[in-house]
Amino acid sequence: MYKIAKTIVLTILVLITFCVHDSSAQTTKKKPKNLRETERKLKHSRDSVLQTLSRTDTSIHSLLQHVEQYISTFNQTNNDLASGLDTIEVSQQLPRTGRRIIKIQQLVNNKKSSTLRYLFVLRDNLDRIQNNLENWQSDLDDVSSKLIQNQHDIIKCSKDTLLNAVPENPALRSAFFEKLSKLRVLWHKTDSANRGSLLAVNLLQNTVSVDYTTVLDEADQIDAKINRFANRAVDGEFGMIWEKSPQYNDLNSALGATIDLNNTQLYYFIKNGIGIHLIGLLFLILTTLWIFYNRQKTLKNNDHPEIILDRTNYIYTNPLSASLLIVTALIPYFYSHPPVSFLEIFFFLSIIFVLVLVKKSFPKSLFNFLIQLFCLTVIYGLSNLLIQITVSDKYAILLLSIVSIVIALLFYRKVKREPEGQIPHTRLVLILFIALQVLSLLFNLTGRFSLAKIIGITAVFNLWMLVNLYFIIHIIIQGIFLQFHAKNSENTFVSWIDYSILQKKFRSTLSAFAALLWLFFLLQNLNIDDWIHDYLVDLLNQPRSIGGATFTFGGFVIFIIVIWISTLLSKMISYFYDISAQHATDLTALKKKNRASTLLIRIGVFTVGFLLAVAASGFPIDKLTIIFSAFGVGIGFGLQNIVNNLVSGMILAFEKPVQIGDIIEVGSHAGTIKEIGIRSSKLATSDGSEVIIPNGDMISQQVVNWTLSNTNRRVEIPVIVAYGADIEKVKSLLVDLLSKRDDIMDSPGPAVFVSNITDKAVEFRTSFWAADISNAPELRSRILADIYEIFNKTGIKMPSA
Repeated sequence: MYKIAKTIVLTILVLITFCVHDSSAQTTKKKPKNLRETERKLKHSRDSVLQTLSRTDTSIHSLLQHVEQYISTFNQTNNDLASGLDTIEVSQQLPRTGRRIIKIQQLVNNKKSSTLRYLFVLRDNLDRIQNNLENWQSDLDDVSSKLIQNQHDIIKCSKDTLLNAVPENPALRSAFFEKLSKLRVLWHKTDSANRGSLLAVNLLQNTVSVDYTTVLDEADQIDAKINRFANRAVDGEFGMIWEKSPQYNDLNSALGATIDLNNTQLYYFIKNGIGIHLIGLLFLILTTLWIFYNRQKTLKNNDHPEIILDRTNYIYTNPLSASLLIVTALIPYFYSHPPVSFLEIFFFLSIIFVLVLVKKSFPKSLFNFLIQLFCLTVIYGLSNLLIQITVSDKYAILLLSIVSIVIALLFYRKVKREPEGQIPHTRLVLILFIALQVLSLLFNLTGRFSLAKIIGITAVFNLWMLVNLYFIIHIIIQGIFLQFHAKNSENTFVSWIDYSILQKKFRSTLSAFAALLWLFFLLQNLNIDDWIHDYLVDLLNQPRSIGGATFTFGGFVIFIIVIWISTLLSKMISYFYDISAQHATDLTALKKKNRASTLLIRIGVFTVGFLLAVAASGFPIDKLTIIFSAFGVGIGFGLQNIVNNLVSGMILAFEKPVQIGDIIEVGSHAGTIKEIGIRSSKLATSDGSEVIIPNGDMISQQVVNWTLSNTNRRVEIPVIVAYGADIEKVKSLLVDLLSKRDDIMDSPGPAVFVSNITDKAVEFRTSFWAADISNAPELRSRILADIYEIFNKTGIKMPSA
């Protein structure tokens, strides 16, 4: 029993030991697995913490960036405000403008009787001030809009709730509060500066607005005075010449007021027009250099310069006066509404230069008449400057009209007796001048002094303007003539141009320009140029509708002008393209063939011009479909031939079966192609005539082109000798004759054949190739003469008729 119990106890101990060992082994085996799980959990925990910290940093970083953006914006605003607003010019000019407005107000409210010229001077000054005020208003509005936007940004910053956030991290909180404190200081500074600038700009805007309203009121008042003046001028400021004149201004006070006003005008004009003054000075230098350079070059490089200079008498005798005349007559038109005193100074200078030219180039009678007229013009000019009506001025204009009529009648009789050497159309101009002066005299006698003065001044000034423009046109033409006939220009671009054609075209253009200039000068003297300008602007810009399409006359005028310019440009390109080909000495067949591409260039330029004209005129592009539809209907009813020729012209331009310079035969006509146009081509025949051939005929009919691939031409000459002649000898003589000539091609070489034998003669046929088809007739003539001479020397007889 004891043994059994001992055995059981030992067995239990062994089992327990085994179980403990096994448990320990299992524990040892599970430990690595628990470590990995622990590390994994720790890693997840660290990642969660890092992610939390990252989110917190990102939020704080974004908030700091928000603050930095405000700081950067306010710094930029402060820098802009510190550098000054674009109101410096307005701030400087506005007080002076206000003083000018007050001065004009005083002059407008002056109870003294003013001339129409004086009222227009005041109105012109108000127009200038009004333009300046409108520009200043626009500039101030832009500055104000910018300042208002700045203020919106400032208010936005003060209401930004993001700036109220407080970071939990102490270190980040400290950095954030430091930035925020800096922003608050900068905010107050920016707000104060921006409000101050905005207040200053608003004050300037108010001042400009008040001045602008005052200018408009004064302009209306002047317009009312001009209307009353016009009515009074028609009714008469004075009574009849024999009636007692009403009391007007004293001459001395009128002169003093005139001098003060013109001095003020000239001061502001010279001070504010520096840029235009420099342009005028540059124009003077370039014009003088051009005339003197061409004159000197002609004198130096030509063997007989007197022949050329005889046709340029104005430039040859007085180059300085010629150049200064152009400058003094044209420079005033560089300016917009210059003072009358400035205009008259340049006008009198141009008259002096004209007198210098007339004295050496025209009869003495013309010079004496112009000298007398110049003296009258000086008095007219001084009267034109007066800004107040005086009784003395009335009698001065009356006397000037009488004297003008007398000297014009005397000169008219001299011109009628001796018309040679006078300026063209002198008699017609004198008749118009006398008629205007008679009208001025009648108006003055009936008390309509202002009308008499305007018409008298217009008659005298516009007569001088005609004389000035006559000399200017001739001086420019003579300068171009010298440019073309200088020897150094023989191989330049200028030498390519046909002077006779240019002179004809350019003279017409200059004459048209001179006519417009004279008309503008006439409107100026009649004091209706501004009224005509406003009327034309309203007429051209007023919208009109036809069939749902809106247009303006101004757009139509622009369309015509652009089409005309594109047509002119295409012709010029074609002309210079052809001229360059004519002056080239090494044109190959391919290069000559490319000359036909001028048609494509012209079509391209015209097409681009048409599209630009449509766009510039404001015509709706979608409405073009209506035009094209109508064009299609027109083709169907009666334009088939025209369109056929146009399309044929395009085919000729692309395929190039014929080209400019080709010698062709089409139908019954033969000659050289001189021009390939859009609708037709021009063919020059051998007898000197020019045949216009529709392009459709060039495509539909059979065309023989002698120079399509080369200019070679085979020439055949029949030679007949008497029966019994040695055939071999004749052939040998003919072959030797043809083979030894340089003007006959070697390949293919010349050939001689017996073509026929009769009882009286032996007929030979000689053939050879000429390198240039244009020389074939002359070459044939020379060969025949040589054959006759060699037969005569060798005793070979020809059959008698």
